[in-house]
Amino acid sequence: MPLALKKPEGEPGAAWPAIMVGVFVAFGGVLYGYDTGTISGISAMDFWLHSFADKSNNYMLTSSQNSLIVSILSAGTFFGALSAAPLADRVGRRIGLMLSTGIVFNFGVILQVASTSRPLFIAGRFFAGLGVGLVSAQIPMYQSETSPKWIRGTVVGCYQLAITIGLFLAAIVNNSTKDRQDSGSYRIPVAIQFLWSIILVTGLIFLPETPRFLIKKDKRQKAVHSLSRLRRLPEDHPALETEIAEIEANHRYEMSLASSASYADCFRGTIGKRTLTGCALQALQQLTGVNFIFYYGTQYFKNAGFQDPFIIQVITNCVNVASTFPGLYAVEKAGRRNLLLFGAIGMCVCQFIVASVGVSTPETSLPAQRTAIAFVCIYIFFFACSWGPVAWVVTGELYPLKVRAKCLSMTTASNWLLNWAIAYATPYMVDPDHANLKSKVFFVWGSFCFVCIAFVYFMIYETKGLSLEEVDELYGMVSQARNSKKFIPAVRFSEVEKDGYDGRKMSLAEIAQGQTRRRSSVAPGGLAHAEKGQAEKLG
Repeated sequence: MPLALKKPEGEPGAAWPAIMVGVFVAFGGVLYGYDTGTISGISAMDFWLHSFADKSNNYMLTSSQNSLIVSILSAGTFFGALSAAPLADRVGRRIGLMLSTGIVFNFGVILQVASTSRPLFIAGRFFAGLGVGLVSAQIPMYQSETSPKWIRGTVVGCYQLAITIGLFLAAIVNNSTKDRQDSGSYRIPVAIQFLWSIILVTGLIFLPETPRFLIKKDKRQKAVHSLSRLRRLPEDHPALETEIAEIEANHRYEMSLASSASYADCFRGTIGKRTLTGCALQALQQLTGVNFIFYYGTQYFKNAGFQDPFIIQVITNCVNVASTFPGLYAVEKAGRRNLLLFGAIGMCVCQFIVASVGVSTPETSLPAQRTAIAFVCIYIFFFACSWGPVAWVVTGELYPLKVRAKCLSMTTASNWLLNWAIAYATPYMVDPDHANLKSKVFFVWGSFCFVCIAFVYFMIYETKGLSLEEVDELYGMVSQARNSKKFIPAVRFSEVEKDGYDGRKMSLAEIAQGQTRRRSSVAPGGLAHAEKGQAEKLG
């Protein structure tokens, strides 16, 4: 899909190495998607229920047991995401990914494969979740720090594509083993996860560390070498030297404002605004209700009387994979903001239609079932081409280098916290012995989709086509999200020190004004024309 987007004229170097690196690293999303998808089918398999459920309850899981088994993965991912920042900042993005996958995640898989009772199976899901949480925070970080700005959104969005592929593969494997009357019915789907982790760890051995992490660690020559590999340019190429100088100067400017980066810094000034935006975006992604379908879809369709719920789950996963591709293309063509608005509106309409059909017709009505399945699939299309990939894209490019790992770990943890809450609460929401919402639960998800529309309009800035350093300037210069499309970068961080600006005393807006004044003094039209044009653009 990245190859469908043409490299801008005059863009130096080769784009394909960085694209291939970013797309390969996205493969880690398969761990997330596959692990998420397997439990939906495993918990509905007859042999697994006879082995892990209580005989006294007619070999059926209670709501509390079902909630714990499904949601414990998300609890592990929450703590894993929070732990990603110190790990990624200490050992690097690449080594951090290798340790998270090869040791933590695999340990969880081993426990699940070895389990013959609920406690060990639950422990395995927690440790697997810990690994998934670590990986889910580090992958968008690695991708955003290595990808060219003109295709960064598509590359980071491939992480969501890998998640959908993982969900799809889980549905296929579950459907293949569901009728086995031995431990292979659940051990085969779980053990296949070793293959995904081996592929990722093996590939990471040969990949470079990100140039921005190396600059953060004051290893400039290694950063130059890494960027040279990613751009396929000689280390002394002027374009490569310019890019490194801009990254380095931006980091020095950020550190001049505060010599250290604490968690408190993540909530100060424009960084605080960005942290809250990222956390809310990831939380709302979960509150759209997508994981209700992928965690509990098989059981929900089965309890609602749908014919062959396993096949329905395969169909919804096919739609999920296929619909991600248009989103990967549109994120660089239509932009982040437009795509999120489009998706929120479409999801909202679909959720309310499914809910209305469910409450106004008998559950056994075949036309009603077909209508519900159709609009669930349309809803998945809207999610998969917008909020699925774009939430990871936006959070991956919001933060300055000095706090990027910390902020990304918190935004990803927000995703997993809501993921856990929804996974834990859903059985109580739809169970006949509790809230018994049934199809009315879609009114809940639809309401949150409506909130998503307002959130995007007021809070999401357009960052398409900007470097990670220019995103800092965007938030420093533009106060309202709706004006972000008009923003034109004016600051060159590599010129800040040359011009003698004192970063401790001057804001980005003041620096931009000074640099614009200096450039426009020799440009046709003069200073007044330049300042008037910039003011009109930013409203």
